[in-house]
Amino acid sequence: MSDYTKDSFATLEWNEHIRQRPGMYIGHIGDGSSPDDGLYVLMKEVIDNAIDEFAMGNGDTIDISIEDDMVSIRDYGRGIPLERVVDAASKMMTGAKFDNETFQKSVGLNGVGLKAVNATSDYFYIESFRNGKSYYASFHAGYLEKEGKNDSVKSEKNGTFVKYHADKEVFKDYIYNMDYISEMLKNYSYLNHGLTLILNGEKFKSENGLLDLVNEHISEEPLYPPIHLIGDDIEIVLTHGNETGEDIASFVNGQNTSQGGTHLSSFREAVAKEIKEFLKKDYDSQDIRHSMVGAISIRVQEPEFDNQTKTKLGSKYVENDVTVHSFVNYFIKDALDNYLHIHTDIAEIIEKKVKDSQRERKAINNIKKATKDKVKKANLCNKKLRDCRIHYCDKKRKELGEKSSIFITEGDSASGSITKIRDVNTQAVFSLKGKPLNCYIKDNKAVYNNEEFILLKTALNIDEDMENLRYNHVIIATDADVDGMHIRLLLLTFFLKYYPELIRLEHLFILQTPLFRVRNKKETLYCYSEEEKEDAIKHFGKNHEITRFKGLGEISHNEFKVFIGEDIKLDPVRISPDDNIPNLLEFYMGTNTPYRQDFIRNNLRSDVITDM
Repeated sequence: MSDYTKDSFATLEWNEHIRQRPGMYIGHIGDGSSPDDGLYVLMKEVIDNAIDEFAMGNGDTIDISIEDDMVSIRDYGRGIPLERVVDAASKMMTGAKFDNETFQKSVGLNGVGLKAVNATSDYFYIESFRNGKSYYASFHAGYLEKEGKNDSVKSEKNGTFVKYHADKEVFKDYIYNMDYISEMLKNYSYLNHGLTLILNGEKFKSENGLLDLVNEHISEEPLYPPIHLIGDDIEIVLTHGNETGEDIASFVNGQNTSQGGTHLSSFREAVAKEIKEFLKKDYDSQDIRHSMVGAISIRVQEPEFDNQTKTKLGSKYVENDVTVHSFVNYFIKDALDNYLHIHTDIAEIIEKKVKDSQRERKAINNIKKATKDKVKKANLCNKKLRDCRIHYCDKKRKELGEKSSIFITEGDSASGSITKIRDVNTQAVFSLKGKPLNCYIKDNKAVYNNEEFILLKTALNIDEDMENLRYNHVIIATDADVDGMHIRLLLLTFFLKYYPELIRLEHLFILQTPLFRVRNKKETLYCYSEEEKEDAIKHFGKNHEITRFKGLGEISHNEFKVFIGEDIKLDPVRISPDDNIPNLLEFYMGTNTPYRQDFIRNNLRSDVITDM
């Protein structure tokens, strides 16, 4: 062991610390394949500053362009005070948002965001325009290279211009997914009436705020026109559909809080309470919220988020002594009550939906009672689960809980490899014994009696709701062959039909493992596609060997450590606004086998290689 002395200590420059520990500042680094990847967090940090200017009544347009991985963002706000441009971009914990008079109810409050963009970019340029003058600075990896002023820019409107190129030493081989960026800008437009965002010439502007968001995202005809209520610093939309579970989007100060927080839990509670009081019947809250679709947006004086990426609100107070809980509750009690008294026809539709949900829940509860002994046995001894020590629902260890994962594997050989090298603190393994039930073509009784699903639901702790979910990342880890793909589809069907919230809250993932290993005596490359394999062959030349991994059990546990560690490749499972889940399940998992066969025949592609 090395000696622990005074020489073991090091003091890093602000930019070096961000570059060495980027996850502390921008969350998951990623390669652009997930909307939560650091690439999009960098963009958000700059756009959030422009949004904060708009929220203070300055500038109603934000211009954004992306060309050859170079991102440019121009707002037309007040512009950074010229003498503080360099400080704003490179001095940690420096900014105007600590002053509540200058920026009220803004997102960026930590004085870190713009510096994180600067430090993780191999090129970063910032210029502020104020009253016909400007000041500019350019950086490389956070190090100042050039700065200067220009006293003759009278044609330029006030505001700030930022241009940067994310450093491939930090982000590796990344690609911007324009669909993710478009979705992010749509959300900004929904939450900021009157704001126009322009991305490479395409405009994003919303006339009806959250109502536009819900109408665009709902994948079915709602049972009644969405209820749209607006108050001071709060806006909500509410309707019901026929799909399972809830689908509620939540926002704070224009920030998409994809993991919810105090405002979302208050919304869920307040809606159920008000509907019960209006209908004068003590319906179960589950029945009221079943199939509920909607959104909530609030503005908070000094929002406290659970992490730098701001995806979950932790604030207890809106401002002064007003709690988030009471603020949301009072608004919904008053506004929703008035609405339902005026629109009694909608109140009748809601009550009918609640009664339908109640009958469905009671029927399922009867089935659950019949399987009570099985569930009790599963709770006592879940032999399929190799659990971890720290869980997502562990309130006392939030940071580690965020890292908690469970790998759902097919068979003991695959689970054995992962079990040997996993992080026992945060990584659990659940082993399937074979192909699970196709729950789409089976009735509820068959599904709730199925031992495999009983054990899986018990492991995840999701039978009642998502509040006590034990793992942040639920990872389907199946072989890259026909059987593995079939098992993957069967599991996806189960979650889509019974627990779509797990997907909507972005907890479900597919593990990507290499298809090939190409190596010689000195070097080993793992390839995830045929194209990567061909590139590896060219890299090695003549002397190399190729191994095709057909199943996870064929990968040694020592190698597996690479694939479930820091560089783990996960594909998030997402429900798109265009996805009609019932139709998709019916086509792919229903009893219409002849139609599926025709579809496969008409769309099957085969690459045939012949020797010339």
